Amino acid sequence: MRKLLLCLLCLAVLSGCSSARDSDALPQGVTLVDQQLPQPGKVQIPYSKYKLANGLTVILSPDHSDPLVHVDVTYHVGSARESQGRTGFAHFFEHMMFQGSKHVKDQQHFKLITEAGGSLNGSTNQDRTNYYETVPANQLEKVLWLESDRMGFLLDAVSQRKFEIQRDTVKNERAQNYDNRPYGLMWEKMGEAMFPQDHPYSWQTIGYVQDLDHVDVNDLKVFFLRWYGPNNAVLTIGGISILNGHSLGSKSILVRFLKDLR
Repeated sequence: MRKLLLCLLCLAVLSGCSSARDSDALPQGVTLVDQQLPQPGKVQIPYSKYKLANGLTVILSPDHSDPLVHVDVTYHVGSARESQGRTGFAHFFEHMMFQGSKHVKDQQHFKLITEAGGSLNGSTNQDRTNYYETVPANQLEKVLWLESDRMGFLLDAVSQRKFEIQRDTVKNERAQNYDNRPYGLMWEKMGEAMFPQDHPYSWQTIGYVQDLDHVDVNDLKVFFLRWYGPNNAVLTIGGISILNGHSLGSKSILVRFLKDLR
């Protein structure tokens, strides 16, 4: 059940701020796979890397220099996972991920983050698509909930109307940044010249207009089910991590999320 995603990922965050060396302290279903502890006198980025039972990889990197937390969810899917005649779909889907999910209304993802004093965006290249937010540390729980809801329940909110709006948006983006810009087609022509026609690196992430015209909402749903699962994603959290005003090492919060697993 994908509702477990938020619970498990919060458990990993909780455990990551306590004794990460002690594997017995980790919740069931969470495995520590790598760790870089801070070393005095050395410039480095300390982190702890976990694997959850649902396949999600979680990377925690504490940084107490500012009262902020940054959350990034990277899915291992980009334009190189597309097929000839279905180009531009990874980037198109990036747009759809901001159009609401089962428990989040249309356009509310942006509204909830910006009203909390944060910023957010996403990006797509040949090999990955990522979504990221930077918020005040006490808003971490909200961000994790938003990310888990669109990973687990996006299809419940997908509609033909949203699909058509975002398709037109992507086509207009191509017109502005590629077709109607001086030298805008340079990288597209270079890719076509450097790679065979059916090679996934021969087209740009924006795709071709004729391919966007041929896809429908069912293609989008298939794409989501194929690539947008926890076992194809990495969650990275950096900064000061606080949930509900408590340190993430708090046992009371740990117990609360354990109960939510039922």
